[in-house]
Amino acid sequence: MTLALALTGCSEGSAKSGAGSGAGSPTSRPTPTVTSEPPSEPDEKLGKQAEAALNTVTIDDPEFVESGLETLSDGAHSKSLLTRGKSYRLGVSCAGKGKAELTVHTAPEPVVRRFDCDGTATYVRVAEAPRTLGIDVEGEPGASGMVAWLISETAA
Repeated sequence: MTLALALTGCSEGSAKSGAGSGAGSPTSRPTPTVTSEPPSEPDEKLGKQAEAALNTVTIDDPEFVESGLETLSDGAHSKSLLTRGKSYRLGVSCAGKGKAELTVHTAPEPVVRRFDCDGTATYVRVAEAPRTLGIDVEGEPGASGMVAWLISETAA
């Protein structure tokens, strides 16, 4: 079996954007800049505590849909793509101090829950899910810590 490869590129004369710096020289692309700092050691510990409270479904389970982990100061904001009409369970846990507010954007009205950042989970059942489910978690004034969330499919 023979495999043929073709390489193409732009030279200075054919680059309209001015990205080429000379014939045969590679075009450099800007590297992404990380704007958030890596989690501190206390944040990592709190993150593990928040995730452990939701340890009922793992990424390898067929009912797993999506999960996330954020600092409470940033808040958790997601627009999750679901299968319209199916039932799901959203679990949210906050580890740290203070209280947080969860808003699940469902029709006809959003579900709003306040909960403690004590490392325990709170759950919301989403029956007959919309195609896109908006989830927002915000810390109340003075709250701090890590917030984890997990969406899993449930039986109807």
